[in-house]
Amino acid sequence: MNVSIETMTGLERRLTIALPSEQFESQITERLHDAAGKVRISGFRPGKVPLKEVRRRYGQAVRAEVAGELMQQSFVSAVQQEDLNPAGSPSLEVVKMDPGIDFEFTATFEVYPTVEVADLAQVSVRKPVAEVTDEDLNTMIERLREQRTVFEPVERAAAAGDQVTADFSATSDGEPVEGTAGEDVDFRVGQGQMIEDFDKGVEGAKAGETVTFDATFPEDYRAENLQGKTVQFSVTLKAVKEPKVPDLDEEFFKGFGVEEGGEEAFREDVKNNMQREMDSALKNQLKQQVMDQLAKIHEFQVPQAMVNREIQVLKDQMLDQFQMGGAGPKPELPNELFQDQAEQRVKVGLVVNEIINKNDLSVDQTMLDARLSEIAAQYGEPEQVISWYRSNPEQLQNIEMGVLEEQVVDHILSAAEIEDVPASYEDVVSGKAIAEPEAELNSEQDAEPSAEPSAKDEDSK
Repeated sequence: MNVSIETMTGLERRLTIALPSEQFESQITERLHDAAGKVRISGFRPGKVPLKEVRRRYGQAVRAEVAGELMQQSFVSAVQQEDLNPAGSPSLEVVKMDPGIDFEFTATFEVYPTVEVADLAQVSVRKPVAEVTDEDLNTMIERLREQRTVFEPVERAAAAGDQVTADFSATSDGEPVEGTAGEDVDFRVGQGQMIEDFDKGVEGAKAGETVTFDATFPEDYRAENLQGKTVQFSVTLKAVKEPKVPDLDEEFFKGFGVEEGGEEAFREDVKNNMQREMDSALKNQLKQQVMDQLAKIHEFQVPQAMVNREIQVLKDQMLDQFQMGGAGPKPELPNELFQDQAEQRVKVGLVVNEIINKNDLSVDQTMLDARLSEIAAQYGEPEQVISWYRSNPEQLQNIEMGVLEEQVVDHILSAAEIEDVPASYEDVVSGKAIAEPEAELNSEQDAEPSAEPSAKDEDSK
């Protein structure tokens, strides 16, 4: 086998591989001999079809079949011979395969780049430092009570905080206004689910009453045709319900799995959960910063074949997120939408692998055991869960890769510049503690409650 290498653009390589004609033709002849004993052709007894007739009928197909197999086999041998590391499947193209001449083909592919790990002291991260205070705990407990609030019908006028059910529509100069009508809409008065004038107009009305009032939409309202517009609403209240927040009693505690110990045990359980949540958020934030910094301090070309595979992963994740990954045709998402993110993920992955290899890192069994215990603790019979993972190599490998990635992050942090950032529990779990000012502003804007009166608030039902 003769092999020549040509360097194309960037990471692309082209091998030209030639195999002796005798080797190629002998495999074709062997394949035809085998076929001659099996094929059935009218006019010939089974197993007695002449090789010449078999070659005439099936020669070209067999030649193409043998060529395909030889290209795959020879490509593997060639890259091993030339000590190349393909980053994806090759594009194979026949150059010559006529009888009597050497079989020749080309294989075009990308190779993995050479990755030199940069000085990890260049990595700088911000580390939030916070604790779960009594104030945080009290706030969380009140939030849990609010989440279990029930609404009971009352025979009085609607007040702030009540949940009401209403039919409504709006007109302007006597004409209906598009996007301002609803039936059986549930919302809480004064909670920002409706525009301010709408809340004020409904407050004080009773079930069975119809009220009319003028309301002006905010200048930055989401529907452009309503921005700053004043309309006249007609609203019929169908029900008024007041909130009943549960007491901190045994029944409430049992709803969270605390069977004994009363309020003290409940508070301890909630605080432990908050600590775990904060620790997890902190770990993820440090990891994300480290990965972003790795991409920033390394500059090398990445194989497009790997990027394309990562793009497909990101597409599938987005489709699953929006529940469009099931049966039936899937929407076409442009590759450009994911190109930059895919390139960064591939680059970081290559750097992480090089750090693992360079430092001979392997899965820390103590960390693995702790991670399995952490996962299993969420279930009723943790020992069975751990046993299941250990008996399923593929599932266990996923956990091991996560642990190994944590070890890489710890290795990088040991050399990185770390700035401690005093923070609160809320700022850590929300990501606000390390958010850039612009990102923080956008996050606050995205978190603004909806005030659209034409849409049902399903969560309040």
